[in-house]
Amino acid sequence: MRLSEVEENKRVVITKVLGHGSFRRRISEMGFVAGKEVMVLKNAPLYDPVEYQLLGYNVSLRRAEAFLIEVITTEEAINSAPPNFDGIIDLEVLKISAREKGKTIHVALAGNPNCGKTTLFNRVTNSKEHVGNYSGVTIDSKIATFQRKGYTFKLVDLPGTYSLTTFSPEELYTRNYIIEQTPDIVLNVIDAANLERNMFLSTQLIDMDIKVVMALNMYDDLETGGAKLDAKKLGELLGIPFIPTIASKGIGLDAVFDEIIEVYEDRNPVVRHIHINYGEELEKSIKAIQKEIKQDKPIRAKLSSRYLALRLLDKDPDALETLKSSTNFSRINTITQNEIARLKARLNEESSHLITDAKFGFIAGALQETFVPGIQWRYAITGKIDKLVTHRILGFPIFLFFMFVTFFATFRLGSYPMNWINMGVAVISDFVKTTMPSGMFKDLLTDGIINGLGSIIVFLPNILILFFFTSLMEDTGYMARAAFIMDKLMHKIGLHGRSFIPMVMGFGCNVPAIMATRTIRNRGDRLLTMLIIPFMSCSARLPVYIVLISAFFKDYPAVVLTGLYLLGILMAIVMAKILNRTLFRRKETPFVMELPPYRMPVLRNTLLHMWDKASQYFKKIGGTILVAVVIIWALEYFPHSEEIHTQGKVNAIANATPDWHAQSQIEHSYLGIIGHTIEPLIRPLGFDWRMGICLVAGIPAKEIVVSTMGVLYETGKDDTKTRELLPEVLKSEVYYSGPKMGEKVFNQAVALSFLVFVLLYFPCIAVIATIKRESGSWKWALFTLFYTSVFAWTMAFIIYNIALYFINP
Repeated sequence: MRLSEVEENKRVVITKVLGHGSFRRRISEMGFVAGKEVMVLKNAPLYDPVEYQLLGYNVSLRRAEAFLIEVITTEEAINSAPPNFDGIIDLEVLKISAREKGKTIHVALAGNPNCGKTTLFNRVTNSKEHVGNYSGVTIDSKIATFQRKGYTFKLVDLPGTYSLTTFSPEELYTRNYIIEQTPDIVLNVIDAANLERNMFLSTQLIDMDIKVVMALNMYDDLETGGAKLDAKKLGELLGIPFIPTIASKGIGLDAVFDEIIEVYEDRNPVVRHIHINYGEELEKSIKAIQKEIKQDKPIRAKLSSRYLALRLLDKDPDALETLKSSTNFSRINTITQNEIARLKARLNEESSHLITDAKFGFIAGALQETFVPGIQWRYAITGKIDKLVTHRILGFPIFLFFMFVTFFATFRLGSYPMNWINMGVAVISDFVKTTMPSGMFKDLLTDGIINGLGSIIVFLPNILILFFFTSLMEDTGYMARAAFIMDKLMHKIGLHGRSFIPMVMGFGCNVPAIMATRTIRNRGDRLLTMLIIPFMSCSARLPVYIVLISAFFKDYPAVVLTGLYLLGILMAIVMAKILNRTLFRRKETPFVMELPPYRMPVLRNTLLHMWDKASQYFKKIGGTILVAVVIIWALEYFPHSEEIHTQGKVNAIANATPDWHAQSQIEHSYLGIIGHTIEPLIRPLGFDWRMGICLVAGIPAKEIVVSTMGVLYETGKDDTKTRELLPEVLKSEVYYSGPKMGEKVFNQAVALSFLVFVLLYFPCIAVIATIKRESGSWKWALFTLFYTSVFAWTMAFIIYNIALYFINP
């Protein structure tokens, strides 16, 4: 609870004081320190300020200042007391509760992309956040708690950012979190092998006058190159403790959090606030603006006046917005503009450039005294590899080769466990069929749940293998190169390489990929990227691909699967080109993206990522897909009349087709009615009514397409001890009535058409909801629903008719 929220005549005890350094120093000098009792006396007539009694004297604070003081009330102490506590909450008990609550340390992780920040977060908290070796992986903050030495740590992993300006959404998010949530400590994780660039963010944290601890991560890279750093001396110069770490191996992390405790408890003698010297002229401007800002005390409670002055001179529009509520805003703005003009006239340079130059000068000076550079072997090796993988001619073939190897392994390695799982499903199915009495519940278990879910579960190994290889490419740094070599192509459609990263993420799942577009600054670029991401073939479509490719293209599965993924990219490019010339006419955005050094992936992180995806897959199977399978089965089972069943048996005997009676039941069910209703729309694509049902069922989640196939095409098949895989069932499926009676339902042309339709049509409900949330409008979500379906029908029609000329049905 905050002191500003306490009612009149209430007695509380302070647990901690938040805000920046100068505010904390001033407020502590008044007696507002942890463990002290405060009595709320009365509010001013206009409800602000508030009068308090502290240490035997009365003092008034504005609500904005009181908000930065955490307290514990009697009610909170009672709630936090042990269940068997039956004593009275007196002042001493309240102080004990305050001490316990004060042992919760809120730590925010901040750092550049690729500095190992999320690896540190995962290692310390045993979390499973994905670590990608490119910018923009952590889109929102991730939170975890853990215990150490009697303290509770609330650890928050903020987005990776190079600075705290407003250049990108992640920079603004990180800065606003630090300002608004006022963490007790900011743990600044920096790449030890690239100190000069990483410490630019550190200088901005110094300006904010907050408590900071530095983690010199990947310290082994610095030492391997022969460099030497006096971390202790550097910490003394900057007033911030520096701790060497190797987060991927867990080295140095205990020392980091021990140091955080020391800094939190104000026991570290090194910690002090320093002012970065920006030069005589800039310092004059800072003091002039700072003097005027100090007139408004509530603004200064959360933010250092010096920091605000620097942000104004850096032409930060968000700083102006922060100060708009100040009574002297117009005066502050006038002084700022005058000082910017004075600096330009005096030094012939923009004030923002002067600030940046001064920061890098400060960093260079600190490193000059403490750092002896070595050979940056990691960057040397990276340069040699990049000469090959980003080569103007060889870059694309290498990219295609990696994709081909990924898909080849997905099929070849995945086929073995897929058969094992299928055998297990067959054993369960045979057991239920032989032990349970006939009836509707048995039909639900065998034809619905076991056939439906079993058709999905068998493809789990393939999906895990796909995620394993994509994780390797991300963790090594190759995905950033893929974005680099795709930049020219993206540029031609009005986007840039940064848009390619969310598109690549779409191969896993379109939902986080659409959320990743937040890192794209331009709204037009962001919307356009959102609209074409559904063409990226997500893992939910993979079971459909595997079923049909295994059945009809088993001689060259990797070629067909690679072709599907490339077709999705090509269709995204075509659609982007169309939209760019119609709905999104605007200026091009420059491509700025880091190419991080190559790193050896950590097996532990890769396996955690795979398990995380597997658990999500199982949750989906046990939730959305299970419900959908039961609904599909019910629509297929009802109306269930003896007349239909008997007639089906008669036709089965007459035509010597044992499963005709089951197909007759499906055809006359509610599901059959739906299928026959939409059949005229999909017949030009080579689809029958059952394929139409599968496509409609796939609207909630694309995996349901396969489970629906399992219900529709496997129902009524002969009981065997060796359950056939769905691909074998589809190969033998024939029409049971109509002009095509006796002909095969599927052939290569139909399979290709179906694959293309599944690739391009209506994204799942979760994707539509995410587009609505991220774009802020149903307009774009409904537009995506409509245009992808039309585009899918058109392309499937073209592919089907072309395939008929070249493929023998």
